[in-house]
Amino acid sequence: MPKRPRHYWLVKSEPDVFSITDLWKAKGRTTCWDGVRNYQARNFMRDEMKIGDGVLYYHSNSKPPGVAGLAEVVREGYPDHTQFDPADSHHDPKSDPDDPRWYMVDVRATLIFDELVPLEALKANPALADMKLVQRGMRLSVQPVLAAEWKAVLAQARAKEPKKR
Repeated sequence: MPKRPRHYWLVKSEPDVFSITDLWKAKGRTTCWDGVRNYQARNFMRDEMKIGDGVLYYHSNSKPPGVAGLAEVVREGYPDHTQFDPADSHHDPKSDPDDPRWYMVDVRATLIFDELVPLEALKANPALADMKLVQRGMRLSVQPVLAAEWKAVLAQARAKEPKKR
């Protein structure tokens, strides 16, 4: 079977909740991407995000919001444990452990940009005119990114993709 080409994603996190620096400091620079409660974003994580896929790490609800660095998917979709924990803010009492409703992936930080690439700069880049992030009303916390968009964001950040370990 032919190898699937690498796909790219953007994940959003509020920097005061879990920043790219927090991810970098996590054990193995890795964390589970839990707490997503949107069906379309869940489907991306459950069905489409694969090990080795690239991730743009976006700081939302910040001044300014923007892409702060890169990560990669290191574990494919599996049930999000927070849905079953009544003490967790992401608890979903309707979730059934035998048929989980919510999924997560694990991501590992690979690069922190020297400077955040602000949303306004992304919007001003003609190469990113069709990027989901810059579309009006697009609020998904997990969204696909085209390979050309990935390259354009890296160019804007004056960053090179980290070499595979």
